[in-house]
Amino acid sequence: MAKYDRAITVFSPDGHLFQVEYALEAVRKGSTAVGVRGKDILVLAVERKSTAKLQEPRTVRKIVKLDEHIVAAFAGLTADARVLINKARIEAQSYRLTLEDPVTVEYITKYIAQVQQRYTQSGGVRPFGISTLIVGFDVDGTPRLFQTDPSGTFSEWKANATGRNSKTVREYLEKNYEDAGAEQTVQLAVKALMEVVESGTRNVEVAVMRRPKEGGLKFLSDEEVDAVIKKIEEEKAAEEAAASSSKSQK
Repeated sequence: MAKYDRAITVFSPDGHLFQVEYALEAVRKGSTAVGVRGKDILVLAVERKSTAKLQEPRTVRKIVKLDEHIVAAFAGLTADARVLINKARIEAQSYRLTLEDPVTVEYITKYIAQVQQRYTQSGGVRPFGISTLIVGFDVDGTPRLFQTDPSGTFSEWKANATGRNSKTVREYLEKNYEDAGAEQTVQLAVKALMEVVESGTRNVEVAVMRRPKEGGLKFLSDEEVDAVIKKIEEEKAAEEAAASSSKSQK
């Protein structure tokens, strides 16, 4: 195996590109990110890493705007993400300048995936160690959610997660997903993230994306996130109380 994982362009005999698999491993060690698509809303929730006492928290962002109507969250190497995000922003503005229309969510997703794939097929480079969740609204107002990974693969989802313990979060989303309104969609995203993250506003960052005419991107304040978490915990306590009372009656 050792001689096959030194060069990005060399396949191993059993068909593996080890550098791409190592990049996927970097994603699995990254902060958890969750994306959920609602009827007329898109929600991104990410695990917030603790910052140093003197560090400015706003400079450590895992959710970033690509255009007025498109937002991305990522898991993996932040420096790699910065490079890829800048490329995507330039492409979105170039598209707008050339065609006089906002870029579609699928187009910018394909562009990001194409850049990621190019870095798995060229000598002297390495793959991007990030996976992205891209959300936004098309011109007709349709909400879209896509994921890309270091191999350059992309796919569309109703709800998905990436990063550390993403399998656990995805299983939770599969069991509980509904095409619901704004409040339920935000709650589902936070609940899913709380499956693998300790509850508390310091550990969770939530962004809500609406159509540009309805306000566009909004980051929930700590007080708003705290209110959502408090409501979730109250509902959970009520369910547990109801379950224990029904058991005692039996």
